[in-house]
Amino acid sequence: MQSAQPLPFDGKAFVRTLSTSPGVYRHFDAAGELLYVGKAGNLKKRVGSYFLKPRMEPRIAAMVAQIARVEITVTRTEGEALLLESQLIKSLKPRYNILLRDDKSYPYIYLSTGEDYPRLAFHRGAKNLPGRYFGPYPSVYAVRESLNLMQKLFKVRQCEDSYFRNRTRPCLLYQIGRCSAPCVGLISVEDYRNDVRHAEMFLEGRSNAVIDELAEAMEQASKALQFERAAKLRDQVAALRQLQAQNHVQGASADMDVIACRIEAGMACVSVLFFRNGISLGTRDFFPRLPLDAEPADVLAQFIAQYYLDRPVPRELILGEALADQAILAELLGQYAGRAVELKSSVRGERAQFLQMAERNAQASLTARLASRQTLGTRFDDLQKVLGLDESPRRIECFDISHTLGELTVASCVVFGPEGPEKSHYRRFNITGITPGDDYAAMHQALTRRFRKLAEGEGARPDVLLIDGGGGQVAQALEVLKELGVDGIEVVGVAKGPGRRAGEETLVLADSGRELHPGSSSPALHLVAAVRDEAHRFAISGHRKRREKAREHSVLEDVPGIGARRRTALLKAFGGMQGLERAGVEELMQVKGIDRGLAERIYASLHG
Repeated sequence: MQSAQPLPFDGKAFVRTLSTSPGVYRHFDAAGELLYVGKAGNLKKRVGSYFLKPRMEPRIAAMVAQIARVEITVTRTEGEALLLESQLIKSLKPRYNILLRDDKSYPYIYLSTGEDYPRLAFHRGAKNLPGRYFGPYPSVYAVRESLNLMQKLFKVRQCEDSYFRNRTRPCLLYQIGRCSAPCVGLISVEDYRNDVRHAEMFLEGRSNAVIDELAEAMEQASKALQFERAAKLRDQVAALRQLQAQNHVQGASADMDVIACRIEAGMACVSVLFFRNGISLGTRDFFPRLPLDAEPADVLAQFIAQYYLDRPVPRELILGEALADQAILAELLGQYAGRAVELKSSVRGERAQFLQMAERNAQASLTARLASRQTLGTRFDDLQKVLGLDESPRRIECFDISHTLGELTVASCVVFGPEGPEKSHYRRFNITGITPGDDYAAMHQALTRRFRKLAEGEGARPDVLLIDGGGGQVAQALEVLKELGVDGIEVVGVAKGPGRRAGEETLVLADSGRELHPGSSSPALHLVAAVRDEAHRFAISGHRKRREKAREHSVLEDVPGIGARRRTALLKAFGGMQGLERAGVEELMQVKGIDRGLAERIYASLHG
């Protein structure tokens, strides 16, 4: 007896059960996959529009045809519904929603507290350290540039605490006038804290107040005949005024973002110009995932809801399009920020010029992105022809090996798709247990670790597997795939040409052993070379990080009974590792917490 088929979803009957309250609705298909999340000021009216209208847009009609279940969450206000909608879209990533694909944490400037000599530093990630965070900044470059200015203007230290505590003489930054050398006491705690206070005021946008204070201090120093101090303060004031003149943007408010959107060929670009304290911090482009038939106003509304509800909000947002929910968004952002936030779409004067600038930037970035996608598509299609594949590959993986004379070998795996590099799928493998310099064994180990998971049913299967090397490396790939029972993957070796010049590479087909020479004008070879070079870069950077970490490893860390506190005490007592290596057992015992047995172990570890 066959089981009864589930009845089709009756949208009209479902709408009759709904209230007119605000809330959020979620559409699901028959397999339970989330199709769409939306918010409504009136649930009955909004959800009913999907099932009661005789004609709908193609995108909406395609989605409605798949709906098998609708879930409802009632909220108190439309603003709460908007907030919940944004959170659900970001966490659940429905197929038919506009999704801001921006998983990067934004950079900040961090100022430590609770120390005699606080430090300024670049920060990205969780804000769990005690201190103040200034930002977020649109790019790492903007943070680096600001920190560079801080060094020039206020000479507040930016070194790590471990480096700071172990200095016995000033570093190069003191010599070139970028630090006041608090590590060796060349500046008093009071004077240093005054510099930190000025740096903090500057980062808050109160540069005029800083200039006024420094000018007053300059006059007092001059009256006290402290001419050298007065000259330094004069130079500092001049540098601050010059900075204001160079970076101040006429017409920009203290805190303002200008946002424009352009849509073309099924792709959207949102360009944001950031202004803080009347200074331009630069621009950043976003390319949200776009369903069919979306309008710029829809994209901007979703962008603002998804982007600003978990980041500091400026006082003013200048928009290239008027939004249907503009007043609700402004109220919600104001509640989140704890102050009024203005959303403006009709502007004049300087703000209109800023908006035109954002629109031109969005169009230029979108054009470049579309050209890049078209070029990449041509290269993928040509690779299909060159390799004789049944269809254009959707996923290419490439492996490379990096080491220095066999030391600390690292293998890389990079992934490319029709959209370009898929960096979230990149992997590195630290190779161990092989003869140093044995690239074949390293490749065998890396491939085994990668494809063992695929054989166990985990991970995606590549259509093409590129191996940086010739027949020997390709043989390792075939051996691993055969051992693990993985088939259906086109394995291709990428061997350098006779002159090792770009464009002369040979492609070695694993199955037949045939060698192909596409030539320097081949789009397929351009793609292969780009993937191979990216794998090479990723492997080298991983090897360098591993090598630097190994060099930073202290011999003392391997001595039983030596923790971080005793290690620091030893290094301070003897001025570093060189002094420690020259010390005898009796001298080591003079350090607090070091008895004879421990001193003998330390001496033995340092002298083999």
